[in-house]
Amino acid sequence: MLQNQIAVVTGASRGIGRAIARRLASLGAHVVLCARHRQDLDRLAEELHSTGQKATVFPLDLTQATQVDALAQAVREQFQRCDIVVNNAGLGQLGPPLHQTSPQDWDRLMAVNLRGPFLMIRAFAPLMIERGSGHIINISSLAGHNPLKNGAAYAASKWGLNGLTYSVAEELRDHGIRVSVIAPGSVNTEFGGKTPANAGARLQPGDIADVVALLVQQRRQSFVSEVLMRPARKP
Repeated sequence: MLQNQIAVVTGASRGIGRAIARRLASLGAHVVLCARHRQDLDRLAEELHSTGQKATVFPLDLTQATQVDALAQAVREQFQRCDIVVNNAGLGQLGPPLHQTSPQDWDRLMAVNLRGPFLMIRAFAPLMIERGSGHIINISSLAGHNPLKNGAAYAASKWGLNGLTYSVAEELRDHGIRVSVIAPGSVNTEFGGKTPANAGARLQPGDIADVVALLVQQRRQSFVSEVLMRPARKP
């Protein structure tokens, strides 16, 4: 159980992030809910509070360093600790081919999928180092391991996130901090703003939340560096 632990979850307003926030709260963590839209976060916080679970709302743009630093400072002042950071917020984008992708679309994708986790780790690692413990979990994708036609920019962002995770894990392990990455395949979420086909055959947000719960409850002497997840049936 995660009693008295503080968990920060990005992209918590919907989909995978919402499921992760619910799961961590059910285990006793006080969850700091982060996303751009306060109204959605408020609804989730009200739901959690109604069942006696603990949540705090913090809307922000994860691509802005000043806002991420303000989040970390608020967590430090209110709780004096941070035990779990889940970098879940991400932008899905398929097509057009890379040579037809605008620099603006490329920059937007990299800002959310790669700059955001970098800023979060930069802001929260010092607080974890002070306590000599913590767990950072990055939600990546199988696209970070495989070629993805008409999704080169998205795949590049996830390959980058994987590499960031592996390297930061080596930098922080001597401080008692574990860094893991979860790489799901097809998930029943609105990837790229589109409702998925064959939703029932895909991974569900709760499946990823279950793995997060497993990782953060591991014994201290070990950690799982990466989890690859696939649907039981190919969508």
